[in-house]
Amino acid sequence: MCGIVGVVSQGPVNQVIYDALLLLQHRGQDAAGIATAHGSAFCMHKANGLVRDVFRTRNMRALMGNAGIGQCRYPTAGSASEEEAQPFYVNAPFGITLAHNGNLTNWEQLKIEMFRNDRRHINTDSDSEVLLNVLAHEIQEATFGYSLDPAAVFKAVAALHKRVRGSYAVVAQIAGYGMLAFRDPFGIRPLCIGFNDSEAGPEYVVASESVALEGLGYRFLRDVIPGEAIFIDMDGKLYNQQCADNPTLNPCAFEFVYFARPDSVIDGASVYATRLKMGEFLADKVRREFSSGEIDVVMPIPDSSRPAAMELALKLNLEYREGFIKNRYIGRTFLMPGQAVRRKSVRQKLNAIGSEFKGKNVLLVDDSIVRGTTSREIVQMARESGAKRVIFASAAPPVKYPNVYGIDMPSRNELIAHGRTEDEICREITADALVYQDLEALTRSISVVNPMLKKFEASCFDGIYVTGDVSRDYLDRIENARNNPKPVNEDAVRSQLNLNLAQID
Repeated sequence: MCGIVGVVSQGPVNQVIYDALLLLQHRGQDAAGIATAHGSAFCMHKANGLVRDVFRTRNMRALMGNAGIGQCRYPTAGSASEEEAQPFYVNAPFGITLAHNGNLTNWEQLKIEMFRNDRRHINTDSDSEVLLNVLAHEIQEATFGYSLDPAAVFKAVAALHKRVRGSYAVVAQIAGYGMLAFRDPFGIRPLCIGFNDSEAGPEYVVASESVALEGLGYRFLRDVIPGEAIFIDMDGKLYNQQCADNPTLNPCAFEFVYFARPDSVIDGASVYATRLKMGEFLADKVRREFSSGEIDVVMPIPDSSRPAAMELALKLNLEYREGFIKNRYIGRTFLMPGQAVRRKSVRQKLNAIGSEFKGKNVLLVDDSIVRGTTSREIVQMARESGAKRVIFASAAPPVKYPNVYGIDMPSRNELIAHGRTEDEICREITADALVYQDLEALTRSISVVNPMLKKFEASCFDGIYVTGDVSRDYLDRIENARNNPKPVNEDAVRSQLNLNLAQID
């Protein structure tokens, strides 16, 4: 999961992009980068770390220009090396920088095609560098390498949609021409656009979440439509075109459950409002499964579960208390590599208020249960604080399957719900009882807020992959790569993908 932003302004954009990345920091804490356009040249700085740590005064001064893009990242494909921090750059044709949120499911096949057929060298194992080179190649094909106009840009994006599979929300710059933004034909990852009417002319911001636009003082214009491409030239003129055949909107349900900030609006649905609805529908299930008097108090696991927990307590007329206090200077455990690190960080991140637990039957509400490590530690903390009984509730359904579209949970054996019953999961996290949200209730929580949303990417819950190209063999292969990291072996990839290189040549 990553946060991306692109800006075309009438003045310097370095500070605007930096501020936007701070507002999107929750989407990635691994690395950050900014690339600005200064005339026909690019200025770029990127490194591993939080936004505030990556950019110093000297770096900001070097980022000159009135247009630029930025990204805050955590890795889902490739490694966490600094070389794979974004934006990426390629010098032909025209010079292009690109930042990407999502994950390509056919990046290994494309990497081979780039080398064998398109004569392009990919220097890392990042799917984003592959995506950049596909875009660069298609722009070259559309322009013959000489001139560029919006029609040629849209033709290139249309060709890219036909080659690329997976999820991708993209911002890119073409040196001397302008900024390009586009979204995959399924609309899995969010992308929206805002504007500002300055005295010198119109200014635009494209970002992963609306909170980045509003925090910068820009007015929200709309979401980028699945399959759509938007091109903003250096004079601030905006062009747009649908570039995909039969696009459909399938936003990632997990964005609403966990990743997005509650003050964002994604595809017309307030994240905060959807989380309130999750609490309301979860309350209905708790009411069916527990009799009056079995629960004394409702407590959230801060922070993302707080709206659901508050609404649940309100609907059930139960006492609501903050039993855990969060240390906000510890990173998200979900984004931290390694189970041992996650386990240790839970108690560094959360501290229990013993008086709120002592002698009570406590209902703990979390946004989801992924690996179960955090849940188990939290239940133990509640018991150590004197809770008489601990009931655990998840505002999301059981996470049973890997997400291959940009969320770092690719191994089935890492998911506590994979291959286990709810009773078995309850015993694993050492709770007295466990309640999961139903999938139908989760999707209804979103569609009630915006009735236009009817389909969702919910593969981590139901195992249905909307792009249609994810098989059991594919999941086995990415899990093997995760557990045994090594450089891509061309012969192995060719065999696994059933790719005939002779035909490509």
